[in-house]
Amino acid sequence: MRQYELYLVIDAEVEEEDANAIVERMTELVTAGDGETGGEVIKVEGRGRRRLAYAIKNKTEGQDVILYIHTPAQALREIERVLKLDDRILRHLIVRTGDE
Repeated sequence: MRQYELYLVIDAEVEEEDANAIVERMTELVTAGDGETGGEVIKVEGRGRRRLAYAIKNKTEGQDVILYIHTPAQALREIERVLKLDDRILRHLIVRTGDE
């Protein structure tokens, strides 16, 4: 398993409960892993509302959340699929941070 940072830009118009539900869904996907090996969420860092440098989907503000996760590489495919399908998520980025 490797360590990753999952960076999410959530629509600023989304209620706090819905933003927490998105983070909870990502946590569930990470802990489910690839079906054989489960991952873990090391830390969740909410960065609050921020003005975007340019409009994304006609939105000028977003809520930033960073999840520090430890998960198998095979689980990233499902996480990416769910992120692309959710219209409340304006952008996402997964970066590998550590080697193990």
